[in-house]
Amino acid sequence: MEGGIEHKTVKVNGINMHVAEKGKGPLILFLHGFPELWYSWRHQIIALSALGYRAVAPDMRGYGDTDAPDSITKYTCFHVVGDLIELLDALAPDQEKVFVVGHDWGASIAWYLCLFRPDKVKALLNLSVPYIPPNRQIKPLDAWRAFYGDDYYMCRFQKAGVIEAEFAEIGTERVIKEFLTYRIPGPIYLTKGKLFGHLANTPIMLPSWLSEKEVNYYVTKFDHKGFTGGINYYRNLDRYICFNFMI
Repeated sequence: MEGGIEHKTVKVNGINMHVAEKGKGPLILFLHGFPELWYSWRHQIIALSALGYRAVAPDMRGYGDTDAPDSITKYTCFHVVGDLIELLDALAPDQEKVFVVGHDWGASIAWYLCLFRPDKVKALLNLSVPYIPPNRQIKPLDAWRAFYGDDYYMCRFQKAGVIEAEFAEIGTERVIKEFLTYRIPGPIYLTKGKLFGHLANTPIMLPSWLSEKEVNYYVTKFDHKGFTGGINYYRNLDRYICFNFMI
């Protein structure tokens, strides 16, 4: 266990969810994005547990050691928020409200957690993703395709199995390194044969804050689970933002 971080599996909302945690006190729920894991919060877990908090970071639905349902429709905001509500009820039934920290897709889910169950959230800190109000008149994928084109990564993620096959061609390690070290101040394009804007043999230099050992942790987990679970969140984007299944 890295830094005394404990691991457990909790049955929530019909799936088995892997959770990493450390500390005692007020609970802080950390929600990761794509392509990440609980491991993205390892430093924060150790630091904040030392300050008197109970730091909890799950592998989200579809990631790492948490179950990944086969159906794309099992990755809507209702499913994922439902996972978190049951997780909180299981881990901290005595705490009415908790602190929430989200990044990327974790931030999006955190916004919906606040929207659906404000009674559960004491305070929220989100990174990288602003709140986008539900709008039945706008389909975000149509807008992004018109603005950025078909090779924009969210658009390329839509057809089941296609991007997964292209990721398999360049290998899990390269996919992880490309996403975690992406520094270009602009959209990510996944043009076929030139993913991330360059050839697959282009060297990737890791930043000082990311070691090969840390990359290998992600690679091991995504080699086992695959990318489909995480990508299925993107395949529900119109459902998330438009709520058009509620119309």
